[in-house]
Parts: sequence; C-alpha cells; structure tokens
Amino acid sequence: MVEWITTSGLTGYDDAVAFMEDRAAGIAAGTHEECIWLVEHPPLYTAGTSARPEDLTDPERFPVHSSKRGGQYTYHGPGQRVVYVMLDVAKRGRDVRCFVRQLERWVILALDRFNVTGHIRDGRVGVWVERDDKPRFANGDKTEDKIAAIGIRLRKWVSFHGISINVEPDLSHFDGIVPCGITDFGVTSLVDLGLPVTMTDVDVALRQCFDVAFAATDTCPTD
Repeated sequence: MVEWITTSGLTGYDDAVAFMEDRAAGIAAGTHEECIWLVEHPPLYTAGTSARPEDLTDPERFPVHSSKRGGQYTYHGPGQRVVYVMLDVAKRGRDVRCFVRQLERWVILALDRFNVTGHIRDGRVGVWVERDDKPRFANGDKTEDKIAAIGIRLRKWVSFHGISINVEPDLSHFDGIVPCGITDFGVTSLVDLGLPVTMTDVDVALRQCFDVAFAATDTCPTD
C-alpha cells in the first residue's frame, strides 16, 4: 500500500528532508506505509554527494542546501513538481540500478500522456527531450534539453529524495548552477515546449502511470 500526499503551497527544503527521514525510518521499521509525496519548493539549489564547487556559479542567488542524495547540483522552485519517493526497495527486488530505471520509466510514461517523448542517455542523468525547434549540433545530432532530474538515497533499503519534473518553472533560475554537472545541454519544461499543462495534470499522469512503471521487479526496464 502506497500513500500519496500532495502538499499545496511551497514546502521548505529542510522540513521536507526531516519528513522523508522520519517516514523512511518508519517504513524500514514496518510502522509506516510507503509514500509518494508531491511538493513544490521556494527557489533553492541542492548539492548532492558528487557536487563540485565550481558548478555553483552564482552562490548568492538562492539558498544552497547540502543533500545526501546522489548526484550533483540541482535547482528546485515554484512550477517544478518535486516527487519524493519513499519506497521499500528491499521488497521491490533489492536492485538499485533497476529501481532507478523504474523511476526513469515512470517519468517517461507520464510525459507520454502529453505526447512528449522522454529519453535516457548514457552519461547524462535524468530524462531528456529532443528539440526539433533548435539548431542541431555541429555533428548533426539533435539538440536535447533536460526536463526531469533524478536523485535518490537509500537507508536500510528504503528510498527517499526522488524526482523533479519541470512543469512551468522560471528556467533562468537554473543559470546559477551547472545542472547535474552537465554542460553543452539546456533545460526545458512542459510549458516551454508549448504545452498548456498544469501541476494537477502532471500529478494525475504520475498517479496513472505508477503501477505500470513499478509492476515488475523481475524485469528491469530498458531504453
């Protein structure tokens, strides 16, 4: 049984981490149900365990929070759906790589509800979309922008942290960091792609696609 929680307004990052840690401990102890928590944050940057100081290009712009999740620098802010994923990975196959693949597949399935094709790229974390409306690279490859980031942590085989999907954030807010340490590629959002999608629309799509994305722990999703 997975509990779904949607919090309106803007949730402080430290408050979110405290909630996740408490809930993850309860799941590990068997006293709490698994949980998907949908939130928005005020503008802020988070530094994952692999964050490089030089990738914080404007440290005075927004508050910077150290995070124990995997990954590098990310931005959170209004118009971005943050999906905190507190799930028992021990009961879901004890395969961290496969679990991350399921998270990626979940995002891709949700994006498909809006006729957006998401891609996973080797060496570039997150979910990407091809931009036919932008000039190609010099080698002829299509330009790609990041639409969703993924970063998790496990404690006693229970996950927390999770996913952020750009619905309608201020994309200029990403300028203060090198998002996830990746240069030469940009960021986008559903609204930036020309889609009149609301946060509620995204929440509905995530709910509808969850069971499919996590249905089988014996078969790991592939690209």
